[in-house]
Amino acid sequence: MLGLTGRYSKPVTQFDVTELDNKKVLRVRTDKSYGNLVHAWQGKASMLSFKWRLDEPLLEANLKAKNTDDAALKVCVSFDMPLEKVPLTDRAKLKMAQFLSQDRLPTATVCYVWAHAEPVGADFDNPFSSRVHYIVLNSGEAQLKTWQSHQRNISADFLKAFGNETHVVPPVTAIIVGADSDNTLGSSLGYVADIVVQP
Repeated sequence: MLGLTGRYSKPVTQFDVTELDNKKVLRVRTDKSYGNLVHAWQGKASMLSFKWRLDEPLLEANLKAKNTDDAALKVCVSFDMPLEKVPLTDRAKLKMAQFLSQDRLPTATVCYVWAHAEPVGADFDNPFSSRVHYIVLNSGEAQLKTWQSHQRNISADFLKAFGNETHVVPPVTAIIVGADSDNTLGSSLGYVADIVVQP
C-alpha cells in the first residue's frame, strides 16, 4: 500500500512515474515543499538496493541544522522498534507526536540521503529527532544527472544507528521515498528506481 504524507500547512512534494533512459522511474520534485511516499512493508529484511539520480540539487541545504534540514532525495527504512526500548525522553515525545498526528509513527528510521553540505559517508541524527538517522550516500553536484546505484546492509546500518538501545534488529514497517525543500524554500528534481528489499 502506498501513501503520501506531508505537512498539511505546506506544499506537498510531487511524486509521479515517468520514463527516463528507456525505463519507468519515480520522479521526485520539490518546490518549497515537504512529502514522503510511503510503501508499507512488513517483515524481516537485511538488504536494500536502489538507484537514484539528482538533476537539480538544493544548494542551501545543510542536514545538521533545523533551519536548513532539507534533502533533494531520501530513501528511508522504518523499523518497528519496541517502544520500551526507546529512551524515556524520546518515548514521551513519540507518544505526544502520535497523539497529535493520530497516526502510528515509526520508532526508528534510517534514511539514506543525497546531501549537499555533508560528505559521503557521514552519518548523524536528524536535528529534529534522534529517531531518524541520516546516512549520506551522495553529496553535492559532482554526480548530477547520472544514475548512482547503492546496496546497503540495513541490519548493520540499523545497529550502527540504534545499537545503543537494542541488539536485535526489529522488523521493517515501511520503505519511504522522500524529498523536502520547505526549510530552504528551494526546489529540486530527482529520480528513484529499482528499489529491492531482500531478507
